[in-house]
Amino acid sequence: MFARRSFLLNAAALAAVGFIAACGGNKEAVAPDASKPLRVGATAVPHAEILEIVRPLLAAEGITLDIKVFNDYVQPNVQLLEKRLDANYFQTEPYLKEFNTARGGDLVTVAGIHVEPLGLYSKKHTKLADLPNGAEIVLPNDASNTGRSLLLLQSAGLITLKKGENPLQTVADIQDNRKGLTFREVEAATIPRILPQVDGAVINTNYALDAGLSPRVDALSLEGADSPYVNYLVARPDNKDDPRVVALANALRSEAARAFIAQKYQGAVIPAQ
Repeated sequence: MFARRSFLLNAAALAAVGFIAACGGNKEAVAPDASKPLRVGATAVPHAEILEIVRPLLAAEGITLDIKVFNDYVQPNVQLLEKRLDANYFQTEPYLKEFNTARGGDLVTVAGIHVEPLGLYSKKHTKLADLPNGAEIVLPNDASNTGRSLLLLQSAGLITLKKGENPLQTVADIQDNRKGLTFREVEAATIPRILPQVDGAVINTNYALDAGLSPRVDALSLEGADSPYVNYLVARPDNKDDPRVVALANALRSEAARAFIAQKYQGAVIPAQ
């Protein structure tokens, strides 16, 4: 599976050369020692795919990009704190703040890259109105994504929360649950595998795409383009100004990367403003 994905990523990178040639490299970053690869942790889709696209931009500046793919949201931050990574690219700022608080970390955002609208999916029902009374809904179990999921369900008219748009509410903060929905919270990465067994599940877009779901087509409800949950490039305070990290941030926000995101994901992933 990973070999096939690697082939696809390399093919995508080659296909993007036209974009990159048109945009050119970042000429202002200081050329680092090419013998020290920039080690970046990412989830497979879309983050690692986007990193593959900017690999040629960095290579033009003498930077070797070493991408390490993870299937969870914890280890990329742990390994960054331990200096086994130089940066990571997979998370929103609320998730980062939650991690720092829980783990005593001091990781910092470097640049906002894209938005992945969160979606409610079902294999049993084709529209929101079909969800039965007492339907079982699965939510991600980390606090930032649980609260975000509940806000999505509120915007879909399924529940009402006590604290309006507060992003860190829990199931205990549900004020009105007109359909008597029941909730189960599990690790975000495992939710696509559970989807066929339940009435509905809120799935992060990176895991939805990895599972072959099309957010714009398959989601019963989807966050809008105005979602505040931007995915960031993240580093440590001691290396956030490293020229290699700065060059990566510039490449990820380049017109080449933005054009690739728009073409590849067709609105399922949206470049940040």
